[in-house]
Amino acid sequence: MKVILYVVLVFHALFHLLGFLKAYKLAPLAEISVSISKISGIVWLIASCLFVATIALMIFNINAWVYLAFLSIMLSQYLIITTWHDSKYGTIINVILLVFLILSWCKIKFEDKYKVEVHEQLAKVQAGDTAILKDIDLVKLPERVQKYLVYTGALNKPKVHNFRIRFSGNIRKNNDAPWMPFTSEQFNFLPTSVRLFFMKAEMKKLPIAGFHSFKNGTAFMDIRLLSLFTVQYESGQDMGIAETVTFFNDMCCMAPATLIDERIQWTGNNGDSVFAKFINNNIEINATLVFNNKNELVNFISDDRYTITESGSMKKIRWSTPLKNYQVFNGCKLASSAETIYSYPDKDLIYGTFQLKSIEYNVTSN
Repeated sequence: MKVILYVVLVFHALFHLLGFLKAYKLAPLAEISVSISKISGIVWLIASCLFVATIALMIFNINAWVYLAFLSIMLSQYLIITTWHDSKYGTIINVILLVFLILSWCKIKFEDKYKVEVHEQLAKVQAGDTAILKDIDLVKLPERVQKYLVYTGALNKPKVHNFRIRFSGNIRKNNDAPWMPFTSEQFNFLPTSVRLFFMKAEMKKLPIAGFHSFKNGTAFMDIRLLSLFTVQYESGQDMGIAETVTFFNDMCCMAPATLIDERIQWTGNNGDSVFAKFINNNIEINATLVFNNKNELVNFISDDRYTITESGSMKKIRWSTPLKNYQVFNGCKLASSAETIYSYPDKDLIYGTFQLKSIEYNVTSN
């Protein structure tokens, strides 16, 4: 889509350059029958340059391109009107560009909601806290959890207060629905119990964007087609509980160093499984952490996460996230692949596959 847009913009920039060439008689342009003054020729050149500048801003992913594009289209349409007989078909291109511009503006504004909340949380980060995770910090943890932290390389590194994760993968609504490819970015802030997740996906060649916000037990999920039309919106107490499970899951799977958190109560073990209770802002959830003989965390299971049923109601269904393919990311050995599964009475639904692309700890700026 972007390649097509670049081609259209280049064509439109060259189209406006013809007005300048006609005004200054720099090229024989018999197809332009109207006379263009030299002053108007400069305006045609300015319009051409504005389209070129728009392309440059797009290439460098600078959001200001939408405002420059709008100015370019308005100036272009004015010039087309003044030479209507010869250039009226340029209006079609301007209309197409304007539609694309509106959709792009909606996409930017929706993602900005996520970025603004991230910026607000990063502003609260206390710089300079470089306390190191030591053996003594692990003494209250179950033995399997201690070995997991050692295996991942969390020891003798700074304690984790926040982290940023980037994923790619596929998601689907049910077993009969097609997979939708996605990329995502998320921030987790431990002191303030905040998780901010933004996803970009594709459904039937149309872009889908999703924003999940969890703030100390209060959560919402906003999924939009073209970043404009709401496909699904969920909030409320059940959503807050579900996202508390997800918040704890992120701690266990992506930031092992955070498992010294005092909100975690280790309630027992059974062979390779360790049972935990996580309590945050009066929300209590339980989970089972399953380890293998390498001391890798290979599954996280909870019966406290809600899903949205076909009728639209929220219902607790066993939720698990099998993990595999441990690799080193930013000095920490983590699972690079995961699935998200709801275990219904008749069969499992694998509704998401995740590939870890990058992770950063103790982020101070976006």
